Amino acid sequence: MMNNEQIEVLLVEDNPNDVELTLRAFRLHNLVNKIHVVQDGAEALDFIFCEGAYKNRDIRKPPKVVILDLKLPKINGKEVLKRIKSDERTKIIPVVVMTSSQEESDIFETYNLGVNSFIVKPVDFEKFVDTVKELGMYWVFINKPPII
Repeated sequence: MMNNEQIEVLLVEDNPNDVELTLRAFRLHNLVNKIHVVQDGAEALDFIFCEGAYKNRDIRKPPKVVILDLKLPKINGKEVLKRIKSDERTKIIPVVVMTSSQEESDIFETYNLGVNSFIVKPVDFEKFVDTVKELGMYWVFINKPPII
């Protein structure tokens, strides 16, 4: 069970290789101390809305940013994004889609649902690490979120 400290990044990713690369990039650049990984859309929603295994979490302590893959088991990333952005308690949480999809329809639909940024996962390891570093620098250190 998690304690109630604020998580800086919620990583919603079902590919273990992408999880490891993302965590390695954050560690390599000392970007994040508190990152939580979930591997499907249902667990992501439980975490965000403090349900199920996360019922003791405080919804008033959201992550600084959610990094969300689109192709997820149980509940897909678009549905997770839709639920986050349609709820008054969570709609201001920044959500960054990081996916292998380059489909214009995915880009358009996620922005229409309220995504804050859409990033196509680079295939090259060095580019992937650089992308995650820049993402972390911006959303964890540079961006100024409202206080809930």
